[in-house]
Amino acid sequence: MRNFVHIGDNVTIPAPTTVTSGEAVKVGSLFGIASTDALTGEALTISTTGVFDLPKVAADAIDVGAPIYWRSSDGLVTTTASGNTKIGVAVSDAGNPSGSVRVRLNGAF
Repeated sequence: MRNFVHIGDNVTIPAPTTVTSGEAVKVGSLFGIASTDALTGEALTISTTGVFDLPKVAADAIDVGAPIYWRSSDGLVTTTASGNTKIGVAVSDAGNPSGSVRVRLNGAF
């Protein structure tokens, strides 16, 4: 394939804001985890697949296999679909209360 660029598990985009490594980044329908620090407009590589520990809504009780959504209003993940962007699936249980859950990202949405 002459038009193949790369697999796409990691993509480089202009940083939408100042970003710290490990921080979640959403640009339009593209969601990933920052691989490095970057200032606004600088080249930023984000991972769009893989398993990450992400901060969650403390009151959510999450079971393995539950769909996980990104709540852009506060940067937390949740099991609430309405108004949020689906980003992956839980690969660990996370009780109420707890601060994080392990999530397998399902790529760009």
